[in-house]
Amino acid sequence: MDLSYRIAVRYFFSRNKRSFISVIARIAMAGVAVGTMAMVVVLSVFNGMEDLNRKIFKTFDADIKVTPTEGKRFKVDNSFLEKVKSVEGVKLVTQVVEDNALAQYGNQQIIIRLKGVDSTFERQGQLDTAVIEGSLQLYGKGGTPYGIIAEGVRNALSISLDDIITPLQLMYPKTGTKTLNLTSAEAFNHLSLRPGGIFFIETRYDDYVIAPITLVEGLMDYKGERSSLEVQIKPGFSEGKVSKAIAEKIGSRFVVRDRDSLNSDLLRAIRLEKLFVAITLSFIILVAAINIFFSLSMLAIEKKKDVSMLYALGATPGLIRRIFLTEGAIVALSGAIFGLGAGIALCLLQLKYGLVSMGMATSLVDAYPVKLIWEDILYTGIIVVIITMLVSYIPARRAAEAGQILPT
Repeated sequence: MDLSYRIAVRYFFSRNKRSFISVIARIAMAGVAVGTMAMVVVLSVFNGMEDLNRKIFKTFDADIKVTPTEGKRFKVDNSFLEKVKSVEGVKLVTQVVEDNALAQYGNQQIIIRLKGVDSTFERQGQLDTAVIEGSLQLYGKGGTPYGIIAEGVRNALSISLDDIITPLQLMYPKTGTKTLNLTSAEAFNHLSLRPGGIFFIETRYDDYVIAPITLVEGLMDYKGERSSLEVQIKPGFSEGKVSKAIAEKIGSRFVVRDRDSLNSDLLRAIRLEKLFVAITLSFIILVAAINIFFSLSMLAIEKKKDVSMLYALGATPGLIRRIFLTEGAIVALSGAIFGLGAGIALCLLQLKYGLVSMGMATSLVDAYPVKLIWEDILYTGIIVVIITMLVSYIPARRAAEAGQILPT
């Protein structure tokens, strides 16, 4: 065992329990432990929020989305579809026509986001877990067209799936309506649907109505054009790699983005917030570790005679510095290990029992999501080590210098 470590351990365990230095050391340990635990828990919550958002996106957003570089629509024919389908990893390609529209049910009206999809939509299975009433069928018996409606639209219009008489009316301005009176019904194309299913994901998707593309295409006068293609990939394939392959296949006239790219702003905001919170908590740990500085400074004063004797026995200034650096490391690492253990335990308990609720009736999850990433725990440990070295170096250097000038 290294001599500096043996002496530091002896100093740590042989202190008088009533010593003020011992009290400060314990305060330092507790401060580092609490700061470390807080960092582990908070970073895990941010990881959980990022993971939760990805799950939410996956429920509604496509794995890959193809849109035109310019304009809102583009022509789609069979050869273009086959070109996209021929890319390795592509499972389904859904044609989409999407735009804002006016919805009316009874005497109530709201602006909704109308999304027309083809028959492959029913095979995607993305919304299966989000359906709270009805089904995802686009056509019923006898070819009756159905609309799949978000919970927010249902609440705003007071839609009842049991009412088979009142239709959901969708309206979209006719081409050239700039010269028409928009308050007149003649200024709009009309489409009637029967509400067939209600889904709920979260509020950002609460204004959607999904309907058969053939009807929506006629309503919006798209005439064979599409606003986007939604691509579902096969299991085991990377969204990023498949999106790049599709982009190379179809050329620069189209923008091809995977799900993370579609939601990059929100994911980037979560990561930036996580970074700034980690920096803030690092400063809190630094403030807590200042107690190590005071503890070592007073220990150096108390042990001046011991240090002088070690010099007389042939100790070098480097050995004295290592003794006090090791002493600081023992105090800080003891607190850090306890803090890491407590933080990990709290996260595991939250995962299993959901101790802390989000307190939101409209949330998809009852409790705060957490996700332990071992890289975060490693970085937390590295931060504690760096802070320990910073606050321990000056007292260790002063102890080495004071021992040299003290008469023996």
